[in-house]
Amino acid sequence: MEKAKVYFTDFHTKAFGDGLPSKLKKLIKAAGIGRIDMDGKFAAIKLHFGELGNISFLRPNYAKAVADVVKELGGHPFLTDCNTLYPGSRKNALEHLYCAWENGFTPLTVGCPILIGDGLKGTDDISVPVKGGEYIKEAKIGRAIMDADIFISLTHFKGHEMTGFGGAIKNIGMGCGSRAGKKDQHNDGKPSIDSEKCRGCRRCQQECANNGLEFDSSSKKMHINPENCVGCGRCLGACNFDAISFDSDAALSDLNCRMAEYTKAVVDGRPCFHISLVVDVSPNCDCHCENDMPILPNIGMFASFDPLALDQACVDACMAVDPLPGGQLAKNMAKPDFVDHHDHFTNSTPESEWRTCLEHAEKIGIGTREYELITIE
Repeated sequence: MEKAKVYFTDFHTKAFGDGLPSKLKKLIKAAGIGRIDMDGKFAAIKLHFGELGNISFLRPNYAKAVADVVKELGGHPFLTDCNTLYPGSRKNALEHLYCAWENGFTPLTVGCPILIGDGLKGTDDISVPVKGGEYIKEAKIGRAIMDADIFISLTHFKGHEMTGFGGAIKNIGMGCGSRAGKKDQHNDGKPSIDSEKCRGCRRCQQECANNGLEFDSSSKKMHINPENCVGCGRCLGACNFDAISFDSDAALSDLNCRMAEYTKAVVDGRPCFHISLVVDVSPNCDCHCENDMPILPNIGMFASFDPLALDQACVDACMAVDPLPGGQLAKNMAKPDFVDHHDHFTNSTPESEWRTCLEHAEKIGIGTREYELITIE
């Protein structure tokens, strides 16, 4: 496979000149987004709206820049993300939209509608075959994302407490999975029910097709029947009271591979384009309800048709800069017992692991890690 082209521009601007949103528009046009036929097509722009309390997520200005270019090309853009597996401010579409609005994402600020990809309760998904999948045969992807004619990822590239970093593949694979799809990646086991939170409403039982749930009429509580439960995760989205949960116990290498396979399900067979901004590189995911100070300096904006090459280019750029003083990474490196892994993300979070994700993504044909970096002034 020949090298992929990855386009790059830094965050420098000239006084009284164009701002960063205009620079992002210039970048993605130079990278070839105009080669996609968008005339009259629906274009899903996948990004992370940020958890309430977190302020390191990408600003709405960047999303508007991408949406504006799509509209210039005749497309119909919408911003999207899927509901979260864990309790928080984005576990159903109503809370998710309120969270997005509070964080500044509204149709007025971004210039296009906002749709939650897997519906009200995270159960509106579609099973998508994974060609060559070793861990996932059918991925459960938010229906609105798969209904779109064109898929665009807009990623905040940052650290991550499990996967080392959160890049394009994580934004796509984990982010586009429905609640059941996220469970599919994190865990292939069975749920548990917190009896104190269970209201006995039996709404979850309506979603179970395998008699995996049993209602105790004496205690007025729901219970799991482990012999019948297949671990599909449909009950998770049906519970309004966070009484049902799955432990995140998949090995990191398995999680990385499943995430890559979910990414392949999303991007296979349709026009796609990918953008990553290495800015405010927090040590943990934007899913946190807080964010620590950045561990690395702001580097720039990257764009490519190849999400794997894009992730590799962002990783390489991060490894080439020095840690920021006072951040989690620098503090770890100053400890007396510090062991240098010669890897900023592992040094920041030693229990994390990211290489298997990129290796598996290349193995299953998502793209290539070999790239040509083209700088746009």
